[in-house]
Amino acid sequence: MSKVVRRRWISDYSGQTKGDRRSCEYEAYIPDLLVGRSFSLDGGVAAEIADAEAAIHRLNVQASALTDTEALARILLRAEAVASSRIEGLDIGARRLLHAEVGRGFGEAPSDVTATEVLGNIDAMVFGIEAVGEGDQITVDLLLDVHRRLLAGTRLESYGGRFREEQNWIGGGSYNPCSAAFVPPPPEFVGDLMADLCTFCNNGSLPTVAQAAIAHAQFETIHPFVDGNGRTGRALIHLVLRRRGLALRVLPPVSLILATWAKAYINGLTGARYRGPSTSKEAHVGMNQWIAQFAGACVRAVADADAFEERTREIERGWRERIPSVRRNSAADILLRALLGAPVVTVNSAAALIDRTYPAANNAVTQLVKAGVLRQVNIGRRNRAYEAPDIIAAFTDLERQLASPEGDPRTSEPARRVPRRW
Repeated sequence: MSKVVRRRWISDYSGQTKGDRRSCEYEAYIPDLLVGRSFSLDGGVAAEIADAEAAIHRLNVQASALTDTEALARILLRAEAVASSRIEGLDIGARRLLHAEVGRGFGEAPSDVTATEVLGNIDAMVFGIEAVGEGDQITVDLLLDVHRRLLAGTRLESYGGRFREEQNWIGGGSYNPCSAAFVPPPPEFVGDLMADLCTFCNNGSLPTVAQAAIAHAQFETIHPFVDGNGRTGRALIHLVLRRRGLALRVLPPVSLILATWAKAYINGLTGARYRGPSTSKEAHVGMNQWIAQFAGACVRAVADADAFEERTREIERGWRERIPSVRRNSAADILLRALLGAPVVTVNSAAALIDRTYPAANNAVTQLVKAGVLRQVNIGRRNRAYEAPDIIAAFTDLERQLASPEGDPRTSEPARRVPRRW
């Protein structure tokens, strides 16, 4: 039975205002365990789940990504990590991020904090999906490793890969939970709740999309870390989809949709936090509404992936019209396809990407520069790279295409905030 526990916050008087220096009573929420809990799905919700799973399956089976599924998978994974970061207020343009990524390959640290954090999110996502294949276990240690990579190189690096030891909260002030919108479980409950969550993730009794939705909601409710909960929790979605064999090749960019539906996203998570028995009407309605919303986000994510794939297919056709003499399976031919997933390259990275020698890659890059497919850019002070502006523009549009005055994450309230004392 889910419940709240009353605790007292004793101020350390470090805040600047009277409200910051308050002591108060607050309620921390402790959710039900998931293992052994019965979930009843309404008929309409079951249909939404079926549609979502069919869409994700089709994306993975049929995605040709301009004859290169790997390129589509690579760029969609990057878009997913960027969108998940944006929900947390970490906003960075596609070109700036791609340049920072290449610069890191030259041994240059990113020039700004946001680039460091978003690149960390990409690293964490890549690590997570490479660690979990069909039927593999999702463990607490794995999630700790994902989180460790997420915070690597940031000011909170020392907190990476370990559960919080203090109370955190969402909304309200930065010095106390007195006016918080939500207070997660006290730290002494986190270990058992996370162990239960991982056991639930390794069960196959629920439809995959429903399991991913429930796991994500439970993770965000536990809020086990000092920072990086949202990004790690959204990575968990894809670990579940991969473990169940539904999204082994291409990840649906679900965070793109959740970022756009920011207020509805938070409301959905909030609705799944019932009080009392799991058999109550409140528990049933809240969880079904959240699962239906999540399934709808999956369907829309696949539609966006399809639209992006079609646009990049058109871009590649346009490129090939400029250079019709490209020989099949030549370095230039292979690089044209690979650029769709790696729009900024160096000659060295291009050689590794297409598995050709440095001279062959250099000749291909030169050919594509002459055709206007690539253009030279400087990374840092003396490093030379090449970017495909058409794909960068498409990548930017992929992130922004759903933006609207009602749903644009740039204009909505932050999806979640975890103030804390330092």
